[in-house]
Amino acid sequence: MVDVFVNEDAGHLRNRSWASHPNGYYQPAVIALARDERILYRWRCVPSHKNMSGAGARPEAKYTWRHVKTALQAEGDADFDRDPVLATKDVSWFRFIMIMTAHGWFLRPKAFPLGRPDDPPSLRPRHAMRRIYIFVAAWIAALVALPVAWVGAAFLLWLIALTPGLLEIHRQFQNEPDPF
Repeated sequence: MVDVFVNEDAGHLRNRSWASHPNGYYQPAVIALARDERILYRWRCVPSHKNMSGAGARPEAKYTWRHVKTALQAEGDADFDRDPVLATKDVSWFRFIMIMTAHGWFLRPKAFPLGRPDDPPSLRPRHAMRRIYIFVAAWIAALVALPVAWVGAAFLLWLIALTPGLLEIHRQFQNEPDPF
């Protein structure tokens, strides 16, 4: 009825024992069935960089309910909803990576905890944006106060140091084409 995506366990979220998924973990999906087992609505998260690899928005409840009510009057199964109205807007992949990089103090992107009791206290994503503004302002101040060659060399070294973490995030966060 709904072919949900399964992420393989790639040590995602590092250092959290509860985040280990030996058999992988499922992306979210929504399905509504009639009493006669007709499919009234179906949506599945297709992880991509457009929706933060599945960490992003879900279909809006009112929108989904309208589709269910319409499908009750129709015959046959509903097709997959590929372009639903989402409850929130996802941030761009670049901004998502920047927020995770700020969370890791610009040394290595760090995923945000999911609010489990054994998670250490964490920065909120909106506070990470403040860190980004300060970080950018510091680079601008360095450009004004120091020789451009020094700042350029420091920036290049920072990018080299950051690259392994960026590659790790790109490997761990799924980006699948929708086969339908």
